Amino acid sequence: MTTVVVPRPAAPGVGTSRKPHRARLTKRRTKRLLRYTVIVVVCIVALFPIYWMFLSAVQPSQYELTWPPSLFFRGFQWSSFTTLFEQNAIASWLLHSATASLVCVGITLVFAIPGAYVLSRFKWRGVGAFGFLLLFTQLMPGAMILVPELQLFRRLDWTENLYALGVLYAAFNIPLGCWILKSSFDTVPKDIIDASLVDGAGKVRALTRILLPISRPGLVAVAIVAFFGSWNDYLFASAFITNNNKYTAGLGLATFVSDQVVHVNQLEAAGVVFSVVPVLLYVLVQRHVVRGLTAGAVK
Repeated sequence: MTTVVVPRPAAPGVGTSRKPHRARLTKRRTKRLLRYTVIVVVCIVALFPIYWMFLSAVQPSQYELTWPPSLFFRGFQWSSFTTLFEQNAIASWLLHSATASLVCVGITLVFAIPGAYVLSRFKWRGVGAFGFLLLFTQLMPGAMILVPELQLFRRLDWTENLYALGVLYAAFNIPLGCWILKSSFDTVPKDIIDASLVDGAGKVRALTRILLPISRPGLVAVAIVAFFGSWNDYLFASAFITNNNKYTAGLGLATFVSDQVVHVNQLEAAGVVFSVVPVLLYVLVQRHVVRGLTAGAVK
């Protein structure tokens, strides 16, 4: 008796699912590799100026203007930093920039907090137009209003004054600060504010006791944005400060470039020193800055 063996049909999808699965895995790995490649390229492009600045600051002087330039270290020369502090008023420049920046931060917070509170929690006719006008001020370039501002400051005798320079910086940062804080205030549930009002807290107390503590990341973000904008300014400082004894960091950097000579080592060393303060400040508060800038993006 002959036994006939009938082959069992393969389960549907068992033999044919390997190729699609392998194709999906290959596609996933390709996308991951492409994503990491883009991240690496972006990081190189963003960090290369910092690397080049530090490299130029510590390279021996004979490699300053060689062609082709060397992309790697050919030795260390720390004398550019020592000469920088011995022959220039670096400490004074840093102090002057810090003074104007801190004045800007303080005034910006004082005016941006109630402005954002009005935009976020009060419903009145024209609030949309008012917010648009605040945003519109950020579209105007600083050079367009430099001359009238300079005339106004000369009439008030506010030139050669670091505190007045901080007031001018604050005027440009208050509108942006209002919008950043408005986004933070909008994330606070309205029920919390209503509950505090029912318990007897006024609108001012609800702002100081409820909104501000919850919106601390937004406050930090506004402070950092105002500080960086003031610290990096050169246009207004060059117009309002002409006294060498009151130079800010931006004006001090410009003194290393002249028609006759450019001190590359000292210029790059000064750039490294001036970059340390904002970098360290941002590293300390970056978590709050990211939360403050993205507040209100997702509800």
